[in-house]
This record gives sequence, C-alpha cells and structure tokens, in this order.
Amino acid sequence: MTDTTALPDGYELSTDPDRIDAERVHRWLSTDAYWATGRTREKQDRAIEGSLNFGVYDTVSGEQVAYARVITDRATFAWLCDVYVDRSVRGKGVGTALAVAVREELRPYGLRRMLLATHDAHGVYEKAGFAPLENPDQWMALLFGQ
Repeated sequence: MTDTTALPDGYELSTDPDRIDAERVHRWLSTDAYWATGRTREKQDRAIEGSLNFGVYDTVSGEQVAYARVITDRATFAWLCDVYVDRSVRGKGVGTALAVAVREELRPYGLRRMLLATHDAHGVYEKAGFAPLENPDQWMALLFGQ
C-alpha cells in the first residue's frame, strides 16, 4: 500500500470545486470513459455539484490533468467514481497518487468503507489499499439505466 499522497513533481492536487474545468471533465468522461460515454453536460454538472471533487493540475500551466469525485455521507460510506487521468500524463503515477490522496482526504471521517468499480485499473487502486470485495454475493444493485 502506498504511504504518501505526494503527486509526481510538477503536479498538484486541489479539492476546490471552483478549480474544476467542468468542460474538460465532461469531454473526458463523455467521450473517453467506458462508464460515462454519452453522458450529457447537464448530468455531469449535477454530478460535480453533488460530490466531493478532486482535481490534479499541472503546476506550470495550471491545466487540469486528472479528476475524481466521491459521493459520501462523510460518516459511514463513500463511493469513488469518475476517476480519469488525461492520456498525456498516464504512466507517471498521477492516478495512483490521486487515489491515495482521496483515501487520505476521507480518512478523518472514520468511514466504514469506500467502494469503486473498475474494469481495467485494479493495479492502480490496489496500490492505494483497495481490494476485491470479500463477499461480493452479499452486494446488490438497482439499475435505473442511463
């Protein structure tokens, strides 16, 4: 498990929702993220508004290079979702550092669990301490569709 929230040199994390480049986040997710392809801008804006938001920014240009959001009651549960790292900075440790930073930001709440779903980034999240569900057969989902 990674012990640090340090981002690679040249990047900084912010939880300031006013720094989120909502247009960029929408473009990333709606065109390049398998779980959000086709999501409308209005729906994405509502998702941002109702979540804790994490942005990673290039310290020279100020440009946003990664995003994650968390849905939580700040007491017992959190859902990490919409994690996206711009293709131009993938492989530099930004995604792992972002997942660790989210974990550390939520640690003071004393949550019982934080969940996420991924098809292809298990290794990134394992480095931040995530593990497969012990009893996945106990979990259920109600799907409303798009």
